[in-house]
Amino acid sequence: MKFRKNTSIEPDINLIPFIDVLLVVLIFLMLTTTWSKFNEMNVSLPSASAQATTEPSTAWVVSVSSQGNYAVNGVKLEGRSLQDLSNALSDLRKLEASLLIKADASASHQSVVNVLEAARLNGVSKIAFATQNPLPSGKP
Repeated sequence: MKFRKNTSIEPDINLIPFIDVLLVVLIFLMLTTTWSKFNEMNVSLPSASAQATTEPSTAWVVSVSSQGNYAVNGVKLEGRSLQDLSNALSDLRKLEASLLIKADASASHQSVVNVLEAARLNGVSKIAFATQNPLPSGKP
């Protein structure tokens, strides 16, 4: 009796058709997918178009430079801290004057918020922001 050896035949798997099918499915999914765009908030900054008031009022002017330096009524403050700014505005409450904030366009938001916080600590409620008149159209 002749016995045959059990030789198992290794199945030969061809991967090229498998890859082709996967690529077709991938292309199909990419073409049929709706790509959603993230919502963006359009912000238009205000500009002043009203005439300046002519009534005399006692207003303190706090200027904020682009580097974050402060000046109160033209006098430059040495420090940049909230305490320094609050000390400079301490007499404002006694006079019941208003506060005008002139901030550079490239000044940080934190610098302006520090001015608002110093005004709040001193009990100032009349606060205004200085703006520029819009340029006539056609001029840079």
